[in-house]
Amino acid sequence: MTAYGYAVIAAVLLLAAGLVLWDRRRTRRIIDNLNRMLELAMQGDFTEKQFDESLLSAVETRLAHYLAAATTSARNVQAEKDKLQALISDISHQTKTPISNILLYTQLLSEQALPEESRTCVSALERQAAKLQGLIDALVKTSRLESGVIALHPAPGPLAPMLASAVSQLAPKAEAKGVQIIQEAVRANAVFDPKWTEEAVYNLLDNAVKYTPAGDAVRIGVAVYPMFCAISVSDTGPGIPEDEQPRVFQRFYRGLEHQTEEGVGIGLYLVRRIAERQGGYVKVSSRPGAGSTFSLYLPGA
Repeated sequence: MTAYGYAVIAAVLLLAAGLVLWDRRRTRRIIDNLNRMLELAMQGDFTEKQFDESLLSAVETRLAHYLAAATTSARNVQAEKDKLQALISDISHQTKTPISNILLYTQLLSEQALPEESRTCVSALERQAAKLQGLIDALVKTSRLESGVIALHPAPGPLAPMLASAVSQLAPKAEAKGVQIIQEAVRANAVFDPKWTEEAVYNLLDNAVKYTPAGDAVRIGVAVYPMFCAISVSDTGPGIPEDEQPRVFQRFYRGLEHQTEEGVGIGLYLVRRIAERQGGYVKVSSRPGAGSTFSLYLPGA
């Protein structure tokens, strides 16, 4: 082969190497652009104007369009959540005084010398006003928790003081009904937000006292596992059918056999949300006629 032939081969090889290098650099640039798009989208700062379409591949362009639409959609969802939160806060603010006045006047009426049928009506009015107040309070707590207005701050600590506080809040209601709350000795630690976990335990105890017959007892205890601590609240109520158990933690769900019981069906939903926001979970074990046990699992300390 002549020197000219070798020179041609060398030139072809050099050109091929250059094309491979250029293609790799182009591929690397596209990957870097895609990665930057995704990072901006995850941070909520993505805008399609940041990218020159003439310099992007078809895949990059389509991804840019998709991320722009997804970012806009996420912002719209957040805006709707903010509006809903503002609406619920306004409702809470505007109804707080009227409800308090209704409760005050019903209390004053109950102290008057009224006919028996009038006393029955006053008592019913007071119960319904208290129920409305509880519903609004629960809605405000739920909306603030879901919208992120209220943040949970889990930290390692002992469970005993928090459980004792929750039990003390329910003690008057349990005593009035003739139900005893039996608390086991607790020496366990967990990672939890004391205020909101107390709210969750209170809801579990309130639910248990509601369905436990007079003369029986509600039991609260703690079990320690390698990764979790489980706070269990057991009642001797009518129990929950197996097909209803997956739905009891849904918002506003009321069991078919308990529609006449007090409550609005949001307490257990709050328990689930509070547990999830702390890296925990809640479950129920129940059989009809044999009571129920609700267990709140928190990360162990």
